Amino acid sequence: MTILLTVLGIALFALGLLVSIAWHELGHLSTAKLFGIRVPQYMVGFGPTIWSRKKGETEYGIKAIPAGGYIRMIGMFPPGKDGRIEARSTSPWRSMIEDAREASFEELAPGDEDRLFYTRKPWKRVIVMFAGPFMNLILAVVLFFGSAMAIGFETQTTKVAGVTTCVIDQSEKRDACKPGDRPSPAKAAGLLKGDRIVAFNGQPVSDWNTLSDRIRATTGPATVTVQRDGKDLVLHANLLENKVLKKDADGRVAQPLQYVSAGYLGFESGREVVPLTFGESVDRMSEQLQAGVQSVIALPGKIPALWDAAFGDGERKQDSPVGVVGAARISGELMSVEAPPQTRLVFFLQLVVMFNVSLFLFNMLPLLPLDGGHIAGALWESIRRHTARIFRRPDPGPFDVAKLMPVAYVVAGVFVCFTLLVLVADVVNPVKIT
Repeated sequence: MTILLTVLGIALFALGLLVSIAWHELGHLSTAKLFGIRVPQYMVGFGPTIWSRKKGETEYGIKAIPAGGYIRMIGMFPPGKDGRIEARSTSPWRSMIEDAREASFEELAPGDEDRLFYTRKPWKRVIVMFAGPFMNLILAVVLFFGSAMAIGFETQTTKVAGVTTCVIDQSEKRDACKPGDRPSPAKAAGLLKGDRIVAFNGQPVSDWNTLSDRIRATTGPATVTVQRDGKDLVLHANLLENKVLKKDADGRVAQPLQYVSAGYLGFESGREVVPLTFGESVDRMSEQLQAGVQSVIALPGKIPALWDAAFGDGERKQDSPVGVVGAARISGELMSVEAPPQTRLVFFLQLVVMFNVSLFLFNMLPLLPLDGGHIAGALWESIRRHTARIFRRPDPGPFDVAKLMPVAYVVAGVFVCFTLLVLVADVVNPVKIT
């Protein structure tokens, strides 16, 4: 059964990947057609074509390698200064520029002169190129809000899942009591598994973080109000000081692990799937976007550790970059963990959300051949033309993005090398869920 669930998880992620890519390219396709640009091809994947069908002037298809997709628009680059599309040069860099220019016109047909990408106003080209990443952002937001508000996340609650027998310093990392250990305040007070704590020292509590903070801030006598068998019951406890794990500002266990002295009651909190409110969902989604931006910025600094994990004996950290293979593996593991079906579904949807956030952020980098590179080119053209108009200079014409193709090949080469490094790490030393 575990193997079946793992395979199901991988298959579902592959499907989510294809849908995300198709959705991204649909953004480019729909806006290009809206602005009258001819689009001969809409493809999901790379490599050999598995299936395709031509509808109207566009061929729609699926290719063998689900690692991306593309639409082919006529006239992505303007002709050279001499007005020629085809040219030849002995310079390898110049050849790259000319090959790119020629490829963008290779399916030019009579009547297409007014349907070329580069002839559209810069703001229209920005919309066409931004529409793809924006579709990924929309999908991420819809999936996140849908899963967060309709299902929710597994959260620590004020329900008692178990009561410890004695006080154990958490830094000792043991569960069994030893002679001389102090009795647990919770056990001495009569706290039982299944109780739900509703107030602490007379102050109502409804969430785990609030209760935890109040317990940690208290040593000595305290009252604990619990709901048991439908009735409220006030228990009297004498909290002790103990070494416990330090929490960060968000109430999570601080990383790396640190221990602090704090008040201690001695029980295990229960976990329940709790839907988020709209406001909480906005906050959580904002946190994910901020974390995504920080991850992209920190990416170059993680390459040495990734190399060591792939080819050395380095540890693969939880925040290590993960590729398609690694993400599919995580999806398979998530589907096979011991958890309620709705929790596994939320885990899977969050994985798809993070993938779409990553697609949005990476494609917005102002580098060719990414969408952000074409957006930057269109914006630069707009600045040049507006500046020329203000100073009454001749129109400089469209910005020739094709001249940046040598840089695009370098960027593409870096991305390919990085992708291969992540692939090796995902195979030989994968990130494992905890």
